Amino acid sequence: MQTLNRRQVIRHANGQTTAYFYDSFVDPWRPAETVLLQHGFARTAEHFYHWVPALARRYNVIRRELRGHGGSSYPRPGEDDGGYEYSVATIVDEIKDTLDQLGIEKVHFVGESTSGMLAEIFAATHPDRVHSVVVCSSPTHLPLSAQQFLAFGMESWPEALRRLGSRGWAERLSGSSGTVGSDDAAYLAWWRDTVADSDAEGLARYAEFLGRLDSRPFLARIRAPMLILSPNNSALVSAQSMEDLAAQVPTARLEKIDSPGHEIYADAEDQCFAKIFEFLDSL
Repeated sequence: MQTLNRRQVIRHANGQTTAYFYDSFVDPWRPAETVLLQHGFARTAEHFYHWVPALARRYNVIRRELRGHGGSSYPRPGEDDGGYEYSVATIVDEIKDTLDQLGIEKVHFVGESTSGMLAEIFAATHPDRVHSVVVCSSPTHLPLSAQQFLAFGMESWPEALRRLGSRGWAERLSGSSGTVGSDDAAYLAWWRDTVADSDAEGLARYAEFLGRLDSRPFLARIRAPMLILSPNNSALVSAQSMEDLAAQVPTARLEKIDSPGHEIYADAEDQCFAKIFEFLDSL
């Protein structure tokens, strides 16, 4: 695989396309394992640009975009979607197919926020494809209170996205305590602009899927080493929920991250890197 630093696209048998970035600055004569970075809801691969320099010097890095996020397609209303179903089986199979098409046998799966659930389920159902799992500010499900928080007083979370648009919804989220912790105006503007790259309908349909997603039935089946990065000021996950997660996975290691909000991958990147490299070096 060649070293790339631009968005690429693959097509699945179900007709949908998945966008990704591939970065590697590993010495070309050295073998290297692969890290799969899966961003959380409303983020894109672009939100993890700053993880590339540190990770890609030691690992091949895939930044994959979720269904309906960034450059990845979604079944549009009024179009023939071939019976596409937003289900655990569909989404997990698309992750596997991404690895298959790229010729990647195993990964260190890093799931941020709700994508930690995907990492857990993938590790449980495809143990032969995973070296390790890292979850970052990740719930095991989204209780009604979390979905109401993300709805910002509207009928539902998906409805809020459809009414506000992706940019309007991003403005509401970034203005809420315990979410995007940065106080850098330029960063916040860029963060909102990058969320707005995704269509509101694509985000809304994925939000409907996330409202049903639950990784708890899969946790006891995880055998890969697992690192849990736990935020201390998130509006969406509590320290207790992270401890409960760790208690359900025998291979889990829990590390607390001091940060002003939920998005510790950006607000506390140095702490995250220190814990991740310590974890990976121990394997």
